Amino acid sequence: MKNLKSHLKFNKQERSGIFFLLLLLILLQVGHFLFKDVVAITSQGMLPDKETQNEIDLLRKKSMANDTVELYPFNPNFITDYKGYTLGLTVAEIDRLHSFREGKKFVNTAAEFQKVTKVSDSILNRIAPYFKFPDWVTETGKTKARTKVGATIEKPKAVAVLLDLNTATEEQLKGVNGIGDKLAARIIKFRDRLGGFLMDEQLSDVYGLKPEVVARTLELFRVKQVPEIRKLDINIATAEELAQIVYIPKKAAYDIVAFREDNGGIRSFDELLEIETFPADRINRIALYLLLKN
Repeated sequence: MKNLKSHLKFNKQERSGIFFLLLLLILLQVGHFLFKDVVAITSQGMLPDKETQNEIDLLRKKSMANDTVELYPFNPNFITDYKGYTLGLTVAEIDRLHSFREGKKFVNTAAEFQKVTKVSDSILNRIAPYFKFPDWVTETGKTKARTKVGATIEKPKAVAVLLDLNTATEEQLKGVNGIGDKLAARIIKFRDRLGGFLMDEQLSDVYGLKPEVVARTLELFRVKQVPEIRKLDINIATAEELAQIVYIPKKAAYDIVAFREDNGGIRSFDELLEIETFPADRINRIALYLLLKN
């Protein structure tokens, strides 16, 4: 017992050392908890608030939407180079179709289209639902099916002669079911503002023209003669000149010029999407009227 007591006795210097050691341990423990709280607060401060996160999500959604090309019913026999590009066809596939058409031949089914162009199954499955062939093609197919079971043979309808959408008169346009005096005049007026349609799909940009009416119109009319237009150099054109393009609002035209000056020029059309007032959903149309010289 005496030995045990001797071990528990400390002099003044030893007691001071033990006291400072305990004090140091307590300070370290307190510092640990305080440091954890500071790190947690700092980490939370780096996260965007709800409003900022909503803006980020909206911009991301808009960016994804801009990368998507909206499709409308079309006759695959009249795919232009630009149309083929937007559909995802390669240059070789587009050239095969054009070579086939030079022989005054037509594809009448999605299977024939793939056979001629050698387009992949994935692309065909995506665009085939939008193929729109003239009614006489469908009716001819029905007639052939009926003759196989011994029904009365019907003569196929005469091949419809496609008229040029850029020379169509109001009277001719009114022959389409769904187009009256007002819509026919509106189509002509819109065509004049454009300087002529450059692609069939621009018909859907006419205000008040329903998609089903557009589809019926394109069964009879196509852009056969593409007009020559003066494209504007986006790095030189004035705001007034840019505003003359139907798809560019006046405010957006001035913002394009301001953006160009602030950034030392525009190097790609994608940069236009950074402009808040720019009509991003019409960038594919607008690109038809602009030049981008490097």
